[in-house]
Order: sequence, then structure tokens, then C-alpha cells
Amino acid sequence: MTTPHPTARLDSTALFHISFYKFVPLIDPDGVVPALRTLAADLLGSVLVAHEGINGVLAGPADALDIFERGLTGLAEAKGAFVGIVFKRSACRTAPFARLKIHRKNEIVALGVADVESCGRGGIDVAPAAWRALLADDNVVVIDNRNSFEFRLGRFRNAIDPKVENFRDFSAYMEAHAPAWKAEGKRVAMYCTGGIRCEKTSAWMADAGLEIYQLEGGILNYLQSMPDAARDWEGECFVFDNRIALDSALQETDTTAEDVYSHPEDAWRLARARRLDDAK
Repeated sequence: MTTPHPTARLDSTALFHISFYKFVPLIDPDGVVPALRTLAADLLGSVLVAHEGINGVLAGPADALDIFERGLTGLAEAKGAFVGIVFKRSACRTAPFARLKIHRKNEIVALGVADVESCGRGGIDVAPAAWRALLADDNVVVIDNRNSFEFRLGRFRNAIDPKVENFRDFSAYMEAHAPAWKAEGKRVAMYCTGGIRCEKTSAWMADAGLEIYQLEGGILNYLQSMPDAARDWEGECFVFDNRIALDSALQETDTTAEDVYSHPEDAWRLARARRLDDAK
């Protein structure tokens, strides 16, 4: 359901960012795309649509985002598929996006492994308040399901960085360590930025016989839901837009792309970020 944002209405000229996704079978994704382009015409950002659902990030004034959220949940072309979708919202100091892109894709999040579909088959969702208890449990292994440069910038306390470059490496890491975790009686929990990557990853893990706990709504939902999130979150959360990074209160920081991509292995990421910046 659409979450009310009372503070977002204080300044109609301010910009806000929303992120949302839902794994749900879409009967006609090709018909959804043009309807979304009309609905989001006053916003900037990116939305992906596939047979497996929708994944989007958009920015604009609060009122325009409110209209979009209401319109998406009732979008006729989706035939009720987007009812109950959750939106995560944060204020912007920097405009996150320079254009609007809405595309039909084969997947709403690409993992590099064929025939993985989520649609409710994933891990065990853990609400933010319960996630704190998992972090404090010595019998829980907490895995960061993001890139290493994101982990270095900020992470949950006691989390492990698998240090992998693509999903095939991640799946190999999990398969290699799962037997030992099981033998030690450990439970496995993982998290990512907005929850979507974990949801699809855990679907693959379910197929592989692994039971996984996943942070519902990801880091962004945790920071939005927990007023004292800084107790558990260390550093900043990288976001894939012009804001670069957010603190534990979802406020944009002064971190730059050069700060984030500081390791030699991330030089290509910095070069890409600079190209995108020059193309604005």
C-alpha cells in the first residue's frame, strides 16, 4: 500500500526520491510500459517492467509522486498486479536523475543465472525491528548482497562482504560456505539496498535447498523505519543516482564518486560515472 508522507508536503518545490518494486506475474507487460510513461510524465528516473514484475526509482515534487503512487497501484493495464506495492521515499538535496526511462526488459533485476523467478518463492522476510535481533544473534551469519565498494562505504554491524564481482561468484561463495554454516547450526541472513536483489537471490537459494532470512525492503526500509538506525548501520548507504550516498537518517551526504570508487579495481566504475556526469 502507499505509505503516507506528511512531511513531504511541507515544501511543494522540494524534490523527493521514491524506490519501489514488486515481483508479480504481469499478463501484459508491453501494455503496462506506455501507461507508465504517461503516468510518470512529470517525473524523472528509471522504471523496468518484465513478465516477473516492476522495479523503479523516480524523483520529483511530493505532490507529483503522490499522484504517481496512487496511479500505479490502480493502473488498469496491470489488472490489479501493483496493489500493495511499497514505496520508500527520501528527500533530495541533489536532483537524482536527468531524464525519464521506462523500458520493457526480460528481468527487473539481472543476476546472470538463467531461469530464476521470484514471485513469492524467496527467503523469509524479516521486518526492520526483528532484523536488529538477528544482528545481535551469534548464531546468525549476516551476508551483504552488494558490491564490495558499497560494503566499504557502509554496512550493518558484523556483516560479511563475500567480495564477489558478479552473481555467479556470489552463488559459488554461498554454495561453498553453506555446508559449514549448516554443520555449525547457523542461520543465514542477507540484505541489499532496496530488497529486490535479495528477494531474487533467495529464490535461487531456495532452489538450491538453502533457507535464507532477508531484510524486508532492504537497507532503505531499515533506515526509514528505525529512528535509531545508527545503532546498527555503520557508515553511509550508496545509491545508484546523482546523490551518491545517504546517511542513517536518509539524508544526502557530501560523499563523491571519487570517494566511493577509491580502489584500483573500481577505476572503471569511476570512469563510467564521469562519462554519465558529462552527458547530463
